[in-house]
Amino acid sequence: MNEVSQKLSFREKISYGFGDLASVLYWQTFMLYFTYFYTDVFLIPASVAATMFLVSRIWDGVNDPMMGIIADRTNTRWGKFRPYLLWMCVPLAVIGVLTFTVPNFGLTGKIIWAYATFILIMMLYTAINIPYTALLGVISADSKERTTVSSIKFMFAFTAGTIISATLLPMTKALGGGNDAKGWQTTFIIYGIAAIAFFLIAFKGTRERVRPPKSQVPSVKKDLYELITNGPWLILLAVTITFILFVAVRSSVTVHYFKYIIGTQKITLPFIKNKTYDFVTITSAFNTVGQISSFLGVLLVNWFAKAVGKKKAFIILFIIAIVSTASFYFLTASEIGLIFFFQIIGSMTGGPLSVLIWAMYADTADYAEWKRGRRATGLIFSASTMSQKFGWAFGAFIALNLMSHVGFEANQAQSEQSMHGLLLLFSLIPAGFGILSIVMSFFYPLDDKKVARISADLAERRKESGE
Repeated sequence: MNEVSQKLSFREKISYGFGDLASVLYWQTFMLYFTYFYTDVFLIPASVAATMFLVSRIWDGVNDPMMGIIADRTNTRWGKFRPYLLWMCVPLAVIGVLTFTVPNFGLTGKIIWAYATFILIMMLYTAINIPYTALLGVISADSKERTTVSSIKFMFAFTAGTIISATLLPMTKALGGGNDAKGWQTTFIIYGIAAIAFFLIAFKGTRERVRPPKSQVPSVKKDLYELITNGPWLILLAVTITFILFVAVRSSVTVHYFKYIIGTQKITLPFIKNKTYDFVTITSAFNTVGQISSFLGVLLVNWFAKAVGKKKAFIILFIIAIVSTASFYFLTASEIGLIFFFQIIGSMTGGPLSVLIWAMYADTADYAEWKRGRRATGLIFSASTMSQKFGWAFGAFIALNLMSHVGFEANQAQSEQSMHGLLLLFSLIPAGFGILSIVMSFFYPLDDKKVARISADLAERRKESGE
């Protein structure tokens, strides 16, 4: 089979997508509900939660490259990356339940429990998600096939996001029976069982095809040197960090925005007249609409990227998403229709950005092999995931600290200053990070023509060396 046109079966593409269906059950919770869980359910001060997020996620970001190095050096009959889907799915589910268990301790004991379980769940998430993500870089040598697989991966991701957005808060409320802590614990028993099944489908249904050159001698020092001198990867890293800040700052206060700014609203819908909805219902509907819109955007992004190129597609879509996010600053609580309208537009254009970013990371792995003759796919993707973790760490840290600075108090009526702070965190502050990300993306050098040339050169080299 010609590697530059290495096609995958639809079944394998779908099987790979199940891995993100599992991962995002947790990741979407981290994005949208972790800050709310710790401030309003676990009941630790926002400033304490902010420090915990920063310390834990910086450590988590540092151990991402460590996991990538380990995965690159793993050799089993199943490959380098697939085995971790089998080995780590059950531990992740078990620690997931413990993370969302609220112990009957004093404040100090609860903080220790929160730190320990938070660090553990993020380390286990790293141990399974780094190899899973790196699998995208070796599932096919064809860049266009990888973009398609990345699209399917994110279709499943946004499906999982929709599940979490639509069911998490209502499930915790229903299963808790008035006890929020019990509801969160029981919900994650259910999610954990589902995640195990989905990871096993991804493990069973995929294969690894692209391997490092036979002449490559394992060397952590050389791999790290190649990484930090990979120009396209470094630019993409900076783009990713600021993109994640764009998403993370806003996501960290989504529930707070609806609980304290929007509140209970009487809404007129086509088939439901003057019905009153509480913040739980409105938040769940808002996040669900966002995930469905992102899913629709992912369906179209492959076509759009082929038409204009991945880099141009990224910039155009991002500009629209930034404008939509900034618009929330000018909306009042009564303008529910416009709030949902801009959520649809922003999600439909913002959701596909992750598809393009991860497809471009696979291209930077090809670039490294083409330029220097070394391939460390696991390290490329793990260091890239590290940038996500740093982005989320600083995003949550910024949001929680600003909330604390403006006088936020959980489960209380907020001051005007606190309300304005939440509004800024939901609109103009993330938009500013988005503008920074777009500026840096202009310097990314791997357009589709260059990627095609690199793929063809690598295929010729492999053919000549008999690989």
